[in-house]
Formats: sequence, C-alpha cells, structure tokens
Amino acid sequence: RLANAVTPLWRLPYQEQLQVKYENQRKILQTLASHLEELGIDVQKPGGLCCPLQPVVPSPIINGYRNKSTFSVNRGPDGNPKTVGLYVGTGQARNIVCVKANHLENIPQKHKQVAQCYEEFICRSPLDSCLLFHEGGHWRELVVRTTSHGHTMAIITFHPQELGQKELATQKALLKDFFTCGPGTVCDLTSLYFQESTMTRCSHEQSPFQLLCGEPHIFEEVLGLKFRISPDAFFQVNTGGAEVLYQAVRELSQAAGDTTFLDICCGTGEQWICDPVSGALLSKVIGIEVTEKAVEDARWNAAFNGISNCEFHSGKAEAVLPQLLSSWEDGQSLVAVVNPSRAGLHYRVVRAIRNCTSIRRLLYISCKPEGEAMRNFVELCCPPDPGKKLSGEPFAPKLALPFDMFPHTVHCELVLLFTR
Repeated sequence: RLANAVTPLWRLPYQEQLQVKYENQRKILQTLASHLEELGIDVQKPGGLCCPLQPVVPSPIINGYRNKSTFSVNRGPDGNPKTVGLYVGTGQARNIVCVKANHLENIPQKHKQVAQCYEEFICRSPLDSCLLFHEGGHWRELVVRTTSHGHTMAIITFHPQELGQKELATQKALLKDFFTCGPGTVCDLTSLYFQESTMTRCSHEQSPFQLLCGEPHIFEEVLGLKFRISPDAFFQVNTGGAEVLYQAVRELSQAAGDTTFLDICCGTGEQWICDPVSGALLSKVIGIEVTEKAVEDARWNAAFNGISNCEFHSGKAEAVLPQLLSSWEDGQSLVAVVNPSRAGLHYRVVRAIRNCTSIRRLLYISCKPEGEAMRNFVELCCPPDPGKKLSGEPFAPKLALPFDMFPHTVHCELVLLFTR
C-alpha cells in the first residue's frame, strides 16, 4: 500500500515509466498553450503544445537514488505510536497511518537502517512521540542525508514542550550515546544533529541545528567538483540525475564570456559551479538563496573549487531580486535560471524578471509544473499589464526538456526555456 501511494509506477518497466511521464508533460504544455490562447497569444505547435517537447531524460540510477529522506513519527498500522516511516491515507478519510519504508524502491538501504535505529531508540525512551503539538509528546521527524562519499547525516526534530535545559541535555546525551556507543553505531553516522522545534518546519535561524556528534557538514561530488552540505541546505535529491540536469542547463543557457549568470534559488551553488570551464568563461555569477547556511556552503564551494567570479545574496528572492535588478545597466547580458520550491516564484520575482530588459533568456526548472509554476509561466508570457505592473516585453516558451529525477513516482523535473 505504501509503495503504491509513494511510488505508484514501481511495478512498470522503466521505459514505460518514462512514457507515462512524457504524456504527463505533454498535458502540461497543452494546458499552458490553452491559457496563453485565452490571452490572445498564438503559441500552438503540433499536438497543441506551447513549444517543442524533448523526450524525458532518464535517471542514471533507478533504485535507491534518493540522497535525502524525511521520515515521520506517528501511529503505525499496528497501533504503535512510535512508528518511524511515511504517511499513508488522508486526513479527510481519517485513515492516516505511518508505515515503515522498508519496501520502497527509491529509498536507499542506509536511510531505512537509520530510520529503524531511530524507531528502536524512541521505543526505549520514556518520552512520548509528538503526534499533535497541542497534545504533548516530544519525538518528531527524522531526516537522513547521504552522499556518494559514504557520508551519512541524521537530523532529529524534537518538541521541547515544557522540558527544562537539564532534561533536554539528558535526552541529547542519550541520543548521542545510542548512535556512538549503542545499537545505533551500525549506522556509522558522519553527523548527528538535534533540533528543538515547536513548529512544523524551522530554519536554523529560528531554531539552531545542534551538532551532537561528528562533522558539521557532509560532502558530495558533482561532475568532479566537491560540495559542502549543511543540514537544511537544498541539494537535488538525485545526485546522478542532477549532474545530467546541470549539464543541460549550461548548454541551454548559451551563456557567453560577457554574460552574467543569475541563479535565483541557488541552494549550495552546485547548479552553476558544476561546469568549471563555463564558469570561468562567464563574466559573473550571482546567486540568491533564502537559507543562510546554504549561502555559506555556496561561498565555501566556490572558494574551494577555485571559482572567484561569483557573489551570493542571502534573503528572500522577492526582497533581494527587485533591488538587485533595479540598478542593472541596460545592455549587460543576463541569463536567469530559477529553481523554486513547489510554491513557485513570488509575484514580485516574476515582475522583476519581466521588467528587466537585460534578461532575454530564462530557464525555469520546476518539480511541479502543473502547480503554482503554471501561474508563473502565464505571468511571464502574458501581454504587458499596467495594472499588475508588468511593463516588460513578454517571454515566449521555446523548448521543454523533462528530466526523470524521481523514478517510480509520477513526478518529473521540467526545464522550460523562455526567450524574448
């Protein structure tokens, strides 16, 4: 049941999975074409698409490809309130249960091992799991990150409720002992982090990630270059797939020696830094990222890999980008790449891109193009609208290139090239 819910395509041969995803992307491009037709923009191509669609680029690794997994703690099918796994069911039907991820094809064995050890630890603990914040309890979710270097980072979220500092210190010491001297030593953790969190999600700034043992960072290699990863830094979940994706982004950007590469939502900077030859040819690289620790990682990554023609801005893109582009000189070539979360781009970001005449080429990378990203696509391509302060020349979709970053699931990473 869990496999069907989380990885619904797992029974299909891989080529059939790719075909399913290709048809899904066709529908997305047909939907965008329809939206633009309603605005009086004729973009219809063969098949009713808004632009040519390339075949889905396969993932180099099909099973166990995830380098990051998030496990919940909740009541399992057997009633155990300290089950560590993934949710199945819906709130509407009131049948949500937490099911162990042992049989999922996309999660590596190491992640499953850490999840099993964490469950063993909290089952021994006298403290309850935190099923609902207002009902008390403490033990919450587990995040596991791994790299091709064999590094493993575990991040445990804990609701402090009314516990004092002495009691918190006791729990942290027990957790550390379990993973360094007890049964958890089989996990061979590189880093063990603990976060006291009273919200569903907390940033490091809101509630610091506390290193209980091991190294503060894990390291990954992408296209021969080394990258440092902090607990909450964004890094593509499929490392092998990311290498293929980033090479294609470089080629599609057509960035020349006088070009500035603007990476909005840049994470740890691996997207632009992965091609040191192109990176050296660019006049400048500018990265914007909301997570402060990821910006620190990006600066370290650039310095470590010997790339000096770059600058990073920490903050929300909707606050940083308009200010940055307002002082941009016309005529300076600028290629923009955006890779937002599933929530899409803030309207102020879209407006800043539209109204900057130097941006003639834009690459939009989306893991959910049928969602909020669709709204962004329409805003980028619609006729000028003084009421919405969209005065810049509209973009037009030119090419769609899908990447299978998530084998066995219905999800696909779509790169849409817009030009004007």
